[in-house]
Amino acid sequence: MTKKARLSRREWMTSAAVASGALIMSGRALAAGTDGAAPIVQTNHGPVRGRTEDGVHAFRGVRYGAPPVGALRFRPPQPPNPWTQVQDAGAFGSAAMQSPGPDAPKTEVHSEDCLFLNVWTAGLDAKKRPVMVWLHGGAFAEGAAGRPTYYGDHFARDGVVLVSVNHRLNVFGFTQLPDSWGPAYKSSGLAGMLDIVLALQWVKANIARFGGDPNNVTIFGESGGGAKVSLLLGMAPAKGLFHRAIIQSGAGLDAAPRAYAQTLGGALTETLNVKPGDVAALAAVDAKTIFDSQKAAIDKAKGAASKGFLIDGFVPSIDGQALPRGPFTPGAQPWISDVPLLIGTNRDEMTLFLAASPDIANQTNEGFEKSAREAYPTKADQVAAALRAAHPGASPGELTIALQTAKTFWIDSVTLAERKLKQPAPVWMYRMDWDQSPALGGKLKAAHAMELSFVFGTQENIRYFVGPGDGPTRMAAQMHPAWVAFAKTGNPQTATLPTWPRYDLAKRQTMIFNLDSRVESDPQGDLRRAIGG
Repeated sequence: MTKKARLSRREWMTSAAVASGALIMSGRALAAGTDGAAPIVQTNHGPVRGRTEDGVHAFRGVRYGAPPVGALRFRPPQPPNPWTQVQDAGAFGSAAMQSPGPDAPKTEVHSEDCLFLNVWTAGLDAKKRPVMVWLHGGAFAEGAAGRPTYYGDHFARDGVVLVSVNHRLNVFGFTQLPDSWGPAYKSSGLAGMLDIVLALQWVKANIARFGGDPNNVTIFGESGGGAKVSLLLGMAPAKGLFHRAIIQSGAGLDAAPRAYAQTLGGALTETLNVKPGDVAALAAVDAKTIFDSQKAAIDKAKGAASKGFLIDGFVPSIDGQALPRGPFTPGAQPWISDVPLLIGTNRDEMTLFLAASPDIANQTNEGFEKSAREAYPTKADQVAAALRAAHPGASPGELTIALQTAKTFWIDSVTLAERKLKQPAPVWMYRMDWDQSPALGGKLKAAHAMELSFVFGTQENIRYFVGPGDGPTRMAAQMHPAWVAFAKTGNPQTATLPTWPRYDLAKRQTMIFNLDSRVESDPQGDLRRAIGG
Protein backbone atom coordinates (compact mmCIF):
# COMPACT_ATOMS: atom_id res chain seq x y z
CA MET A 1 0.00 0.00 0.00
CA THR A 2 1.44 3.36 -0.88
CA LYS A 3 1.90 6.05 1.72
CA LYS A 4 -0.83 8.04 0.00
CA ALA A 5 -3.28 5.18 0.12
CA ARG A 6 -2.90 4.14 3.72
CA LEU A 7 -3.00 5.45 7.22
CA SER A 8 0.23 5.65 9.14
CA ARG A 9 1.60 2.33 10.37
CA ARG A 10 0.57 3.38 13.89
CA GLU A 11 -3.00 4.18 12.80
CA TRP A 12 -3.18 0.93 10.82
CA MET A 13 -2.20 -1.07 13.85
CA THR A 14 -4.51 0.79 16.22
CA SER A 15 -7.40 -0.11 13.94
CA ALA A 16 -6.26 -3.70 13.58
CA ALA A 17 -5.88 -4.07 17.34
CA VAL A 18 -9.53 -3.14 17.80
CA ALA A 19 -10.46 -5.71 15.18
CA SER A 20 -8.40 -8.43 16.81
CA GLY A 21 -10.44 -8.17 19.97
CA ALA A 22 -7.81 -6.50 22.11
CA LEU A 23 -10.43 -4.15 23.53
CA ILE A 24 -12.87 -6.87 24.40
CA MET A 25 -12.21 -9.51 26.99
CA SER A 26 -15.96 -10.28 27.39
CA GLY A 27 -15.34 -11.54 30.86
CA ARG A 28 -13.55 -14.60 29.46
CA ALA A 29 -10.46 -15.13 31.55
CA LEU A 30 -7.41 -16.79 30.07
CA ALA A 31 -8.42 -19.98 31.84
CA ALA A 32 -12.07 -20.90 31.81
CA GLY A 33 -12.12 -23.47 34.54
CA THR A 34 -10.00 -26.51 35.05
CA ASP A 35 -10.96 -30.16 34.67
CA GLY A 36 -8.81 -32.48 36.73
CA ALA A 37 -5.02 -32.58 36.91
CA ALA A 38 -2.97 -30.20 34.81
CA PRO A 39 -1.57 -32.07 31.78
CA ILE A 40 2.19 -32.38 31.31
CA VAL A 41 3.84 -32.99 27.95
CA GLN A 42 7.52 -33.79 27.40
CA THR A 43 8.71 -31.66 24.47
CA ASN A 44 12.09 -32.10 22.83
CA HIS A 45 13.38 -29.21 24.96
CA GLY A 46 11.79 -30.21 28.25
CA PRO A 47 8.46 -30.84 30.03
CA VAL A 48 5.63 -28.27 30.05
CA ARG A 49 2.49 -28.13 32.17
CA GLY A 50 -0.71 -26.86 30.56
CA ARG A 51 -4.31 -26.51 31.68
CA THR A 52 -7.45 -28.48 30.91
CA GLU A 53 -10.34 -26.08 30.33
CA ASP A 54 -13.82 -27.31 29.44
CA GLY A 55 -12.37 -30.45 27.92
CA VAL A 56 -9.60 -28.72 25.94
CA HIS A 57 -5.92 -28.92 26.85
CA ALA A 58 -4.27 -25.50 26.53
CA PHE A 59 -0.53 -24.87 26.68
CA ARG A 60 0.33 -21.17 26.66
CA GLY A 61 3.70 -19.49 26.52
CA VAL A 62 5.75 -22.52 25.44
CA ARG A 63 9.27 -21.39 24.58
CA TYR A 64 10.42 -22.53 21.14
CA GLY A 65 13.50 -20.33 20.73
CA ALA A 66 16.34 -18.92 22.81
CA PRO A 67 15.94 -15.27 23.83
CA PRO A 68 17.01 -13.32 20.68
CA VAL A 69 18.85 -10.69 22.69
CA GLY A 70 22.43 -9.51 23.18
CA ALA A 71 24.73 -11.18 20.66
CA LEU A 72 21.70 -12.95 19.09
CA ARG A 73 19.95 -9.66 18.28
CA PHE A 74 19.05 -9.44 14.56
CA ARG A 75 20.43 -12.94 13.98
CA PRO A 76 18.61 -16.15 13.02
CA PRO A 77 16.83 -17.74 15.97
CA GLN A 78 18.42 -20.53 17.98
CA PRO A 79 16.74 -23.41 19.82
CA PRO A 80 16.32 -22.79 23.54
CA ASN A 81 18.54 -24.37 26.13
CA PRO A 82 16.90 -27.62 27.28
CA TRP A 83 15.31 -27.83 30.71
CA THR A 84 14.53 -30.71 33.03
CA GLN A 85 12.14 -29.12 35.54
CA VAL A 86 8.50 -28.85 34.46
CA GLN A 87 7.86 -25.39 33.03
CA ASP A 88 4.43 -23.89 33.62
CA ALA A 89 2.48 -23.18 30.41
CA GLY A 90 -0.57 -21.57 31.96
CA ALA A 91 -0.14 -17.99 30.71
CA PHE A 92 0.69 -16.44 27.37
CA GLY A 93 4.35 -15.62 26.83
CA SER A 94 5.61 -12.17 25.98
CA ALA A 95 4.62 -10.69 22.66
CA ALA A 96 7.16 -8.91 20.50
CA MET A 97 8.31 -5.48 21.56
CA GLN A 98 5.89 -2.94 20.08
CA SER A 99 3.92 0.19 20.81
CA PRO A 100 1.54 -0.97 23.55
CA GLY A 101 -1.27 1.42 22.68
CA PRO A 102 -4.61 1.54 24.50
CA ASP A 103 -6.00 -1.48 22.68
CA ALA A 104 -3.78 -4.35 23.83
CA PRO A 105 -5.09 -6.43 26.73
CA LYS A 106 -3.81 -5.22 30.07
CA THR A 107 -2.22 -8.62 30.68
CA GLU A 108 -0.19 -8.51 27.46
CA VAL A 109 3.56 -8.19 28.01
CA HIS A 110 5.91 -6.93 25.29
CA SER A 111 9.58 -7.90 25.20
CA GLU A 112 12.50 -8.48 22.87
CA ASP A 113 12.42 -12.00 24.34
CA CYS A 114 9.24 -13.18 22.60
CA LEU A 115 9.75 -16.61 21.02
CA PHE A 116 6.74 -18.35 22.54
CA LEU A 117 3.87 -20.35 21.10
CA ASN A 118 0.52 -21.67 22.29
CA VAL A 119 -1.20 -25.02 21.69
CA TRP A 120 -4.85 -26.03 22.05
CA THR A 121 -5.78 -29.69 21.62
CA ALA A 122 -8.64 -32.00 22.50
CA GLY A 123 -6.42 -34.95 23.28
CA LEU A 124 -2.88 -35.87 24.24
CA ASP A 125 -3.00 -39.15 22.36
CA ALA A 126 -1.98 -40.72 19.06
CA LYS A 127 -5.00 -39.73 16.95
CA LYS A 128 -2.96 -37.54 14.57
CA ARG A 129 -5.34 -34.61 14.33
CA PRO A 130 -4.75 -32.00 11.61
CA VAL A 131 -2.68 -29.05 12.79
CA MET A 132 -3.29 -25.36 12.07
CA VAL A 133 -0.58 -22.78 12.76
CA TRP A 134 -1.91 -19.23 13.14
CA LEU A 135 0.14 -16.16 12.23
CA HIS A 136 -1.34 -12.95 13.62
CA GLY A 137 -1.72 -9.72 11.69
CA GLY A 138 -0.19 -6.37 12.45
CA ALA A 139 1.66 -5.18 9.33
CA PHE A 140 4.91 -6.83 10.54
CA ALA A 141 5.00 -4.16 13.26
CA GLU A 142 2.54 -5.13 16.00
CA GLY A 143 0.16 -7.85 17.16
CA ALA A 144 0.20 -10.91 19.41
CA ALA A 145 -0.95 -14.51 19.28
CA GLY A 146 -2.68 -14.40 22.67
CA ARG A 147 -5.53 -12.00 21.91
CA PRO A 148 -9.11 -13.18 22.52
CA THR A 149 -10.11 -13.41 18.88
CA TYR A 150 -7.35 -15.98 18.35
CA TYR A 151 -8.19 -18.41 21.16
CA GLY A 152 -7.97 -21.92 19.75
CA ASP A 153 -10.47 -23.81 21.89
CA HIS A 154 -13.15 -23.99 19.16
CA PHE A 155 -10.70 -25.45 16.66
CA ALA A 156 -9.60 -27.98 19.27
CA ARG A 157 -13.18 -29.09 19.95
CA ASP A 158 -13.64 -29.61 16.22
CA GLY A 159 -10.69 -31.96 15.96
CA VAL A 160 -7.84 -29.58 15.06
CA VAL A 161 -4.68 -28.90 17.05
CA LEU A 162 -4.32 -25.11 16.96
CA VAL A 163 -0.90 -23.51 17.36
CA SER A 164 -0.38 -19.74 17.49
CA VAL A 165 3.01 -18.05 17.36
CA ASN A 166 4.71 -14.92 18.68
CA HIS A 167 7.87 -13.85 16.88
CA ARG A 168 10.08 -10.79 16.42
CA LEU A 169 8.47 -7.80 14.72
CA ASN A 170 9.37 -4.36 13.39
CA VAL A 171 13.00 -3.27 13.86
CA PHE A 172 13.84 -6.38 15.90
CA GLY A 173 12.50 -8.83 13.34
CA PHE A 174 13.29 -7.17 10.05
CA THR A 175 16.47 -5.07 10.13
CA GLN A 176 18.67 -6.08 7.22
CA LEU A 177 22.19 -5.06 8.12
CA PRO A 178 24.61 -4.20 5.28
CA ASP A 179 27.10 -6.73 3.94
CA SER A 180 29.81 -5.15 6.08
CA TRP A 181 28.34 -7.02 9.04
CA GLY A 182 29.39 -10.36 7.56
CA PRO A 183 27.64 -13.66 6.77
CA ALA A 184 26.09 -14.08 10.23
CA TYR A 185 23.73 -11.21 9.35
CA LYS A 186 23.02 -12.12 5.71
CA SER A 187 19.38 -12.89 6.57
CA SER A 188 18.88 -10.44 9.44
CA GLY A 189 16.06 -8.81 7.45
CA LEU A 190 14.16 -12.08 7.73
CA ALA A 191 14.82 -12.82 11.42
CA GLY A 192 11.13 -12.64 12.34
CA MET A 193 10.19 -14.96 9.49
CA LEU A 194 12.97 -17.36 10.45
CA ASP A 195 11.43 -17.34 13.94
CA ILE A 196 8.26 -18.71 12.36
CA VAL A 197 10.28 -21.34 10.51
CA LEU A 198 11.79 -22.38 13.84
CA ALA A 199 8.26 -22.59 15.31
CA LEU A 200 7.22 -24.81 12.40
CA GLN A 201 10.24 -27.01 13.07
CA TRP A 202 9.07 -27.20 16.69
CA VAL A 203 5.66 -28.30 15.43
CA LYS A 204 7.23 -30.99 13.26
CA ALA A 205 9.26 -32.33 16.18
CA ASN A 206 6.66 -32.05 18.95
CA ILE A 207 3.08 -31.82 17.76
CA ALA A 208 2.48 -35.59 17.77
CA ARG A 209 2.89 -35.41 21.57
CA PHE A 210 -0.04 -32.98 21.61
CA GLY A 211 -2.27 -35.25 19.54
CA GLY A 212 -1.43 -33.66 16.20
CA ASP A 213 -0.22 -34.93 12.84
CA PRO A 214 3.12 -33.38 11.78
CA ASN A 215 2.38 -34.49 8.23
CA ASN A 216 -0.83 -32.44 8.01
CA VAL A 217 -0.02 -28.84 8.91
CA THR A 218 -1.95 -25.83 7.61
CA ILE A 219 -0.46 -22.36 7.95
CA PHE A 220 -2.94 -19.48 8.01
CA GLY A 221 -2.95 -15.79 8.73
CA GLU A 222 -4.77 -12.52 8.14
CA SER A 223 -3.52 -9.12 6.94
CA GLY A 224 0.18 -9.01 7.89
CA GLY A 225 -0.30 -12.65 8.91
CA GLY A 226 -1.52 -13.43 5.40
CA ALA A 227 1.61 -11.77 4.08
CA LYS A 228 3.65 -14.01 6.40
CA VAL A 229 1.92 -17.05 4.91
CA SER A 230 2.70 -15.72 1.43
CA LEU A 231 6.37 -15.34 2.35
CA LEU A 232 6.59 -18.82 3.84
CA LEU A 233 5.31 -20.15 0.53
CA GLY A 234 8.46 -18.68 -1.02
CA MET A 235 11.02 -19.48 1.70
CA ALA A 236 13.37 -22.37 1.09
CA PRO A 237 13.87 -23.24 4.80
CA ALA A 238 10.10 -23.69 5.21
CA LYS A 239 9.91 -26.37 2.53
CA GLY A 240 8.13 -29.47 3.83
CA LEU A 241 7.11 -27.91 7.14
CA PHE A 242 3.49 -27.28 6.06
CA HIS A 243 1.07 -28.90 3.65
CA ARG A 244 -1.79 -26.42 3.13
CA ALA A 245 -2.07 -22.64 3.29
CA ILE A 246 -4.78 -20.02 3.90
CA ILE A 247 -4.27 -16.33 3.12
CA GLN A 248 -6.89 -13.95 4.52
CA SER A 249 -6.77 -10.35 3.28
CA GLY A 250 -2.99 -10.33 3.02
CA ALA A 251 -1.68 -11.60 -0.30
CA GLY A 252 2.02 -10.83 -0.54
CA LEU A 253 3.45 -11.03 -4.04
CA ASP A 254 6.84 -9.54 -3.26
CA ALA A 255 9.10 -8.40 -0.42
CA ALA A 256 11.33 -5.42 0.27
CA PRO A 257 14.28 -5.23 -2.15
CA ARG A 258 17.61 -6.04 -0.56
CA ALA A 259 19.21 -2.76 -1.58
CA TYR A 260 16.53 -0.73 0.20
CA ALA A 261 16.56 -3.02 3.23
CA GLN A 262 20.33 -2.67 3.58
CA THR A 263 20.08 1.09 3.20
CA LEU A 264 17.50 1.12 5.99
CA GLY A 265 19.65 -1.14 8.18
CA GLY A 266 22.63 1.12 7.66
CA ALA A 267 20.49 4.14 8.53
CA LEU A 268 19.50 2.43 11.78
CA THR A 269 23.05 1.66 12.91
CA GLU A 270 24.08 5.18 11.93
CA THR A 271 21.25 6.56 14.05
CA LEU A 272 22.42 4.35 16.92
CA ASN A 273 26.06 5.41 16.43
CA VAL A 274 27.09 1.77 16.02
CA LYS A 275 29.98 1.16 13.63
CA PRO A 276 29.63 -1.53 10.92
CA GLY A 277 30.44 -4.96 12.29
CA ASP A 278 30.58 -3.92 15.94
CA VAL A 279 28.50 -6.77 17.34
CA ALA A 280 29.30 -5.96 20.95
CA ALA A 281 28.18 -2.36 20.57
CA LEU A 282 24.96 -3.42 18.86
CA ALA A 283 24.26 -5.96 21.60
CA ALA A 284 24.78 -3.32 24.27
CA VAL A 285 22.22 -0.82 22.95
CA ASP A 286 19.07 -0.65 25.08
CA ALA A 287 16.09 -2.27 23.33
CA LYS A 288 13.89 0.80 23.81
CA THR A 289 16.52 2.97 22.17
CA ILE A 290 16.51 0.70 19.15
CA PHE A 291 12.72 0.67 19.05
CA ASP A 292 12.54 4.45 19.31
CA SER A 293 15.06 4.89 16.48
CA GLN A 294 12.83 3.32 13.82
CA LYS A 295 11.23 6.49 12.51
CA ALA A 296 14.52 8.35 12.16
CA ALA A 297 16.00 5.44 10.20
CA ILE A 298 12.96 5.16 7.93
CA ASP A 299 13.09 8.88 7.24
CA LYS A 300 16.80 8.66 6.34
CA ALA A 301 16.16 5.80 3.90
CA LYS A 302 12.87 6.98 2.41
CA GLY A 303 14.46 7.96 -0.88
CA ALA A 304 15.31 4.30 -1.52
CA ALA A 305 11.87 2.90 -0.64
CA SER A 306 9.64 1.07 -3.10
CA LYS A 307 5.88 1.36 -3.33
CA GLY A 308 3.74 -1.69 -2.64
CA PHE A 309 1.93 -3.74 0.01
CA LEU A 310 4.09 -3.89 3.14
CA ILE A 311 7.45 -3.63 1.37
CA ASP A 312 8.75 -0.42 2.94
CA GLY A 313 9.94 0.20 6.48
CA PHE A 314 11.08 -2.61 8.77
CA VAL A 315 9.48 -5.52 6.93
CA PRO A 316 10.82 -8.80 5.49
CA SER A 317 13.28 -8.40 2.65
CA ILE A 318 14.76 -10.58 -0.07
CA ASP A 319 18.11 -12.05 1.00
CA GLY A 320 18.75 -14.26 -2.03
CA GLN A 321 19.04 -17.28 0.23
CA ALA A 322 16.21 -18.00 2.68
CA LEU A 323 13.95 -15.87 0.48
CA PRO A 324 15.50 -16.08 -3.00
CA ARG A 325 12.99 -13.65 -4.55
CA GLY A 326 9.47 -12.38 -4.01
CA PRO A 327 7.28 -15.37 -3.09
CA PHE A 328 4.98 -14.88 -6.08
CA THR A 329 7.12 -12.65 -8.29
CA PRO A 330 7.17 -13.70 -11.04
CA GLY A 331 5.39 -16.88 -9.96
CA ALA A 332 5.03 -19.53 -7.26
CA GLN A 333 8.09 -21.50 -6.22
CA PRO A 334 8.14 -25.11 -7.49
CA TRP A 335 8.41 -26.63 -4.03
CA ILE A 336 4.81 -25.61 -3.18
CA SER A 337 3.30 -27.27 -6.27
CA ASP A 338 1.40 -29.76 -4.09
CA VAL A 339 0.19 -27.24 -1.47
CA PRO A 340 -3.55 -26.43 -1.73
CA LEU A 341 -4.44 -22.78 -1.16
CA LEU A 342 -7.53 -21.06 0.25
CA ILE A 343 -7.42 -17.31 -0.33
CA GLY A 344 -9.82 -14.40 -0.10
CA THR A 345 -10.71 -10.93 1.11
CA ASN A 346 -13.54 -9.00 2.69
CA ARG A 347 -15.75 -6.88 0.45
CA ASP A 348 -15.12 -3.55 2.21
CA GLU A 349 -11.59 -3.98 3.59
CA MET A 350 -10.56 -0.34 3.74
CA THR A 351 -13.49 0.93 5.78
CA LEU A 352 -11.50 -0.12 8.86
CA PHE A 353 -8.87 2.47 7.97
CA LEU A 354 -10.81 5.13 6.08
CA ALA A 355 -14.48 5.16 7.05
CA ALA A 356 -13.97 7.53 9.99
CA SER A 357 -11.85 9.95 7.98
CA PRO A 358 -13.36 13.44 7.41
CA ASP A 359 -11.64 13.45 4.02
CA ILE A 360 -13.70 10.42 3.02
CA ALA A 361 -16.93 11.85 4.42
CA ASN A 362 -16.34 15.05 2.45
CA GLN A 363 -14.96 13.40 -0.67
CA THR A 364 -16.01 14.90 -4.01
CA ASN A 365 -16.24 13.29 -7.43
CA GLU A 366 -13.08 15.17 -8.34
CA GLY A 367 -11.36 13.78 -5.26
CA PHE A 368 -12.37 10.21 -6.16
CA GLU A 369 -11.14 10.64 -9.72
CA LYS A 370 -7.85 12.03 -8.42
CA SER A 371 -7.49 8.92 -6.23
CA ALA A 372 -8.09 6.75 -9.29
CA ARG A 373 -5.39 8.61 -11.23
CA GLU A 374 -2.91 8.21 -8.38
CA ALA A 375 -3.67 4.50 -8.04
CA TYR A 376 -3.82 3.64 -11.75
CA PRO A 377 -2.29 6.49 -13.78
CA THR A 378 -2.59 4.81 -17.19
CA LYS A 379 -6.14 3.47 -16.84
CA ALA A 380 -7.85 5.76 -14.33
CA ASP A 381 -10.93 6.43 -16.48
CA GLN A 382 -11.64 2.74 -17.03
CA VAL A 383 -11.12 1.90 -13.37
CA ALA A 384 -13.32 4.79 -12.18
CA ALA A 385 -16.10 3.77 -14.57
CA ALA A 386 -15.89 0.13 -13.48
CA LEU A 387 -16.05 1.13 -9.82
CA ARG A 388 -19.14 3.26 -10.41
CA ALA A 389 -20.79 0.38 -12.27
CA ALA A 390 -19.89 -2.08 -9.50
CA HIS A 391 -21.21 0.22 -6.76
CA PRO A 392 -24.29 2.02 -8.12
CA GLY A 393 -25.38 4.89 -5.92
CA ALA A 394 -22.13 4.95 -3.93
CA SER A 395 -20.83 8.28 -2.70
CA PRO A 396 -17.42 9.52 -3.85
CA GLY A 397 -15.99 8.58 -0.45
CA GLU A 398 -17.44 5.08 -0.71
CA LEU A 399 -16.00 4.75 -4.20
CA THR A 400 -12.58 5.80 -2.89
CA ILE A 401 -12.82 3.12 -0.19
CA ALA A 402 -13.78 0.55 -2.83
CA LEU A 403 -10.84 1.67 -4.98
CA GLN A 404 -8.34 1.30 -2.15
CA THR A 405 -9.88 -2.05 -1.12
CA ALA A 406 -9.34 -3.37 -4.62
CA LYS A 407 -5.84 -1.97 -4.97
CA THR A 408 -4.55 -2.89 -1.53
CA PHE A 409 -6.15 -6.29 -0.92
CA TRP A 410 -8.40 -7.76 -3.58
CA ILE A 411 -6.48 -7.56 -6.84
CA ASP A 412 -3.27 -8.92 -5.29
CA SER A 413 -5.24 -11.88 -3.93
CA VAL A 414 -6.59 -12.57 -7.42
CA THR A 415 -3.10 -12.24 -8.90
CA LEU A 416 -1.57 -14.56 -6.32
CA ALA A 417 -4.32 -17.14 -6.98
CA GLU A 418 -3.71 -16.88 -10.73
CA ARG A 419 -0.01 -17.52 -10.28
CA LYS A 420 -0.64 -20.44 -7.93
CA LEU A 421 -3.07 -21.96 -10.46
CA LYS A 422 -0.13 -22.75 -12.74
CA GLN A 423 0.64 -25.58 -10.30
CA PRO A 424 -1.45 -28.75 -9.89
CA ALA A 425 -2.64 -28.21 -6.30
CA PRO A 426 -6.15 -26.74 -6.02
CA VAL A 427 -7.00 -23.14 -5.18
CA TRP A 428 -10.21 -21.95 -3.55
CA MET A 429 -11.32 -18.30 -3.49
CA TYR A 430 -13.74 -16.57 -1.12
CA ARG A 431 -15.12 -13.14 -0.33
CA MET A 432 -16.73 -12.21 3.00
CA ASP A 433 -19.72 -9.86 2.55
CA TRP A 434 -21.45 -9.78 5.96
CA ASP A 435 -21.83 -6.09 6.79
CA GLN A 436 -24.14 -5.75 9.78
CA SER A 437 -21.70 -4.70 12.50
CA PRO A 438 -22.94 -1.60 14.36
CA ALA A 439 -19.37 -0.50 15.14
CA LEU A 440 -18.43 2.95 13.90
CA GLY A 441 -22.09 3.75 13.37
CA GLY A 442 -22.46 0.90 10.90
CA LYS A 443 -19.81 2.34 8.57
CA LEU A 444 -17.48 -0.65 8.83
CA LYS A 445 -19.62 -2.94 6.69
CA ALA A 446 -17.56 -6.00 5.61
CA ALA A 447 -14.35 -4.45 6.93
CA HIS A 448 -10.80 -5.68 7.16
CA ALA A 449 -10.54 -8.25 10.00
CA MET A 450 -14.32 -8.63 10.31
CA GLU A 451 -14.08 -12.33 9.45
CA LEU A 452 -11.53 -13.22 12.12
CA SER A 453 -13.88 -14.23 14.91
CA PHE A 454 -16.06 -16.10 12.42
CA VAL A 455 -13.04 -18.19 11.39
CA PHE A 456 -12.06 -18.89 15.01
CA GLY A 457 -15.61 -19.24 16.34
CA THR A 458 -14.77 -16.59 18.93
CA GLN A 459 -17.44 -14.03 18.08
CA GLU A 460 -18.58 -13.97 21.72
CA ASN A 461 -15.11 -12.65 22.65
CA ILE A 462 -15.43 -9.62 20.39
CA ARG A 463 -19.08 -8.55 20.41
CA TYR A 464 -17.97 -4.92 20.54
CA PHE A 465 -16.66 -5.31 16.99
CA VAL A 466 -19.17 -7.70 15.40
CA GLY A 467 -22.22 -6.53 17.33
CA PRO A 468 -25.20 -8.30 18.96
CA GLY A 469 -27.70 -10.73 17.51
CA ASP A 470 -27.34 -14.05 15.77
CA GLY A 471 -25.64 -12.76 12.60
CA PRO A 472 -22.08 -13.27 13.84
CA THR A 473 -22.97 -16.73 15.15
CA ARG A 474 -24.51 -17.67 11.80
CA MET A 475 -21.38 -16.46 10.02
CA ALA A 476 -19.13 -18.45 12.37
CA ALA A 477 -21.28 -21.53 11.73
CA GLN A 478 -20.32 -21.30 8.05
CA MET A 479 -16.74 -20.05 8.01
CA HIS A 480 -15.23 -21.92 10.96
CA PRO A 481 -16.26 -25.40 9.68
CA ALA A 482 -14.94 -24.53 6.21
CA TRP A 483 -11.51 -23.73 7.65
CA VAL A 484 -11.63 -26.96 9.69
CA ALA A 485 -12.58 -28.96 6.59
CA PHE A 486 -9.72 -27.42 4.62
CA ALA A 487 -7.26 -28.34 7.37
CA LYS A 488 -8.56 -31.90 7.45
CA THR A 489 -8.86 -32.60 3.72
CA GLY A 490 -7.44 -29.72 1.68
CA ASN A 491 -10.99 -28.89 0.55
CA PRO A 492 -13.18 -26.29 2.36
CA GLN A 493 -16.47 -27.82 1.27
CA THR A 494 -18.93 -28.56 4.08
CA ALA A 495 -22.45 -29.98 4.04
CA THR A 496 -24.00 -26.63 5.00
CA LEU A 497 -22.38 -24.59 2.22
CA PRO A 498 -23.40 -24.46 -1.44
CA THR A 499 -21.23 -26.49 -3.78
CA TRP A 500 -17.87 -24.71 -3.79
CA PRO A 501 -15.88 -25.42 -6.98
CA ARG A 502 -12.14 -24.93 -7.26
CA TYR A 503 -11.04 -21.58 -8.58
CA ASP A 504 -9.97 -21.50 -12.21
CA LEU A 505 -9.39 -18.91 -14.91
CA ALA A 506 -12.41 -19.98 -16.92
CA LYS A 507 -15.15 -19.34 -14.35
CA ARG A 508 -13.33 -17.83 -11.33
CA GLN A 509 -15.95 -19.29 -8.99
CA THR A 510 -15.84 -17.63 -5.59
CA MET A 511 -17.66 -18.41 -2.34
CA ILE A 512 -19.46 -15.28 -1.15
CA PHE A 513 -19.84 -15.73 2.60
CA ASN A 514 -22.93 -14.06 4.05
CA LEU A 515 -25.94 -15.05 6.10
CA ASP A 516 -27.02 -16.91 2.97
CA SER A 517 -23.78 -17.81 1.27
CA ARG A 518 -23.58 -18.35 -2.46
CA VAL A 519 -21.05 -19.04 -5.20
CA GLU A 520 -20.51 -16.33 -7.81
CA SER A 521 -18.49 -16.54 -11.01
CA ASP A 522 -15.89 -13.80 -11.41
CA PRO A 523 -17.34 -11.28 -8.92
CA GLN A 524 -16.73 -7.70 -10.08
CA GLY A 525 -15.15 -9.09 -13.21
CA ASP A 526 -15.44 -5.80 -15.11
CA LEU A 527 -13.43 -4.07 -12.39
CA ARG A 528 -10.85 -6.86 -12.39
CA ARG A 529 -10.42 -6.52 -16.14
CA ALA A 530 -10.22 -2.73 -15.94
CA ILE A 531 -7.44 -2.95 -13.36
CA GLY A 532 -5.73 -5.63 -15.38
CA GLY A 533 -6.05 -8.61 -13.06
